[in-house]
Amino acid sequence: MSPFLEDRFLCIGHRGASGHAPENTLKAFALALEQGADALEFDVHCAEDALVVIHDDDLARTTSGRGSVAATRLEALRSLDAGDGERIPLLEEVLDLVAGRVPLNIELKGPGTGAAVVDLLRRRGEAPEGVLLSAFDHDELAAARAAAPEYPRGALFGRLRGDPVRACRAVDAVTAHLALRTVRPELLGTLADAGLPVLVYTVNDPKQALALRDAGVRGVFTDYPDRVRAALGG
Repeated sequence: MSPFLEDRFLCIGHRGASGHAPENTLKAFALALEQGADALEFDVHCAEDALVVIHDDDLARTTSGRGSVAATRLEALRSLDAGDGERIPLLEEVLDLVAGRVPLNIELKGPGTGAAVVDLLRRRGEAPEGVLLSAFDHDELAAARAAAPEYPRGALFGRLRGDPVRACRAVDAVTAHLALRTVRPELLGTLADAGLPVLVYTVNDPKQALALRDAGVRGVFTDYPDRVRAALGG
């Protein structure tokens, strides 16, 4: 069974320990592991024939570069400073760093990422129970399901429109990922009745994390795994 489906509360490093180190870098992921994160979350874009770990589709906010990720050559992307001298990692580098120690929530960003990510995971022999694929673009989740249905999927929601249970069912999602601002007891109850564990982003207040745990949320994405882990009792 996927750790994301087990009956325990998860402290998930949001883009690694991104409150302490540059987000989505190997430094941030290594630090999150040191701080006791139960899982890691990060974002993946396609770049030429590779998969790179970066959140935005534009380079300006998190790197020394300018322009779009998709329009920049891989060699140029890899030459940029992603903070503290870190490079934009390849997905393969993150998989190598983690080496199965904790499960990974890979967020699919941009067209083609669904099929490309599961192709890489399959070629590497990555165990499905160690991975959860998520996306706001549910078409990418559908593409991942069509290419490799064994890798579980989580449906991401920002503003809630329509029926989230129906949206999850449409892509056979096993988890629902909600923005903190949208969490309401009645919504949690509806998703629980549908058998859909809820993960909430982004929760940096340890007291909020504890309240969400007590409300039945399965886990939180946090920039500060150390703080949430301490509140949970280490």
